[in-house]
Amino acid sequence: MKSIDQEDTICAIATPTGSGGIAVVRVSGYDVFCICSKIFTNIQKEISLEEISTRSIFYGKINEHEEFIDDVILCLFKAPHSYTGEDTIEISCHGSLYIQQKILQLLIDNGARLANPGEFTMRAFLNGKMDLTQAEAVADLISSNSKVTHKIAVNQMRGGYSKKIKELKDKLLEFAALIELELDFGEEDVEFANRNKLAELLSVIKSEIQILMESFSVGNALKNGIPVAIIGKPNVGKSTLLNALLNEERAIVSDIPGTTRDSIEDTICIDGVLFRFMDTAGLRKAQDAIESIGIERTFAQVEKASVVLYLFDVNETTWDEVYQSINEIKHRFQNDEKHYLMVANKIDLILETPHKFKDYVNNNVIFISAKRRENIHLLADNLIKTVKINGDDTQSILVSNARHYESLSKAYTSVFKVETGMNNNITHDFLAADIREVIQHLSEVTGEITSESILTTVFSKFCIGK
Repeated sequence: MKSIDQEDTICAIATPTGSGGIAVVRVSGYDVFCICSKIFTNIQKEISLEEISTRSIFYGKINEHEEFIDDVILCLFKAPHSYTGEDTIEISCHGSLYIQQKILQLLIDNGARLANPGEFTMRAFLNGKMDLTQAEAVADLISSNSKVTHKIAVNQMRGGYSKKIKELKDKLLEFAALIELELDFGEEDVEFANRNKLAELLSVIKSEIQILMESFSVGNALKNGIPVAIIGKPNVGKSTLLNALLNEERAIVSDIPGTTRDSIEDTICIDGVLFRFMDTAGLRKAQDAIESIGIERTFAQVEKASVVLYLFDVNETTWDEVYQSINEIKHRFQNDEKHYLMVANKIDLILETPHKFKDYVNNNVIFISAKRRENIHLLADNLIKTVKINGDDTQSILVSNARHYESLSKAYTSVFKVETGMNNNITHDFLAADIREVIQHLSEVTGEITSESILTTVFSKFCIGK
């Protein structure tokens, strides 16, 4: 991977776009001290940045020839003790857009170039400061928008499942080396690698990979928001409920049936977990072609949802109707992992106890008034309960990256291939090759074996200053 050019000195604004109190310009590379010395003057005494041997902070000014640009603080990091593993300087200046761009221009004029998206983190990866899963976690941490996604990103940055993968891979490498050694003694029919112990290890690896793969559905949903489909007949208050949950008038509310023709999405964070709500068209026999399309899209949203929130008017719907509707939906999708919440709306209009009230209670029906926003907290509590993990479990290993899942799937298939080969008594060379295939797929997760095109794809999603 060293073919990627790391000779250039790169620079970029590391703080968010726009003006503010301060901004940080990051510079990294072989010639960083020479370039910054040309534009920076220390206030107290003349210094040579290239001769500084430790991490240091200096107060000074940026000049363009004789013209003063700004007072700045220079943070100096000598390789390898920096984020990128290279000589690095971070310039803290005032947050004026003019000042930020002027400092960038001066750096470029004196030999630096503008960094590509994610190039600082790519250099950190290439210089061994982190593996690829940790590098990807940096982007996840920046984009985290809830307590749970923050924890997942932090766990991954600290090693997460890359440590587990490395342990499994190292054990496999030992067996691969022993089996390859057997090739040198092919005529003597010796066996250095205990096949029973190898079979036991393969069983453990298969189990560990399966656990990681199964965590992807939860990890990916938590990362992007738990999808919740709000469904029900027309005029039961779906749009009103969405507005109540979001605490804003996001969806159009009307007494006219069939008002919602398309699904409306928005997100809200509840107790540290991000939920992605989808308001859908009412379920009934369509009155026109447009409404028919809307109803089909409702079923498409239910297909994608982890939680189905079935809303009904408690004053106009019997328990038998609710029970039948829920069963029809469950039969249509046949997904045991999908959670269903039954929500009785319009309790503010109740004049007498609903028929078969005991059945509502026994089946955990949630009673609310979306219009008056009553008991919305009870609905929120029940939504949290549908999430398969709790606050403590976010410390466990969760796969939330599709690239990792793909490589783990290939590794899982390759383990089966090794087991089948052993059962069929294939020759040492083929067995060693099959084990190496498992190792390769595991190495793809952490980036030990990664093509340049994959790296480019991964880091192109980063912001430029990271």
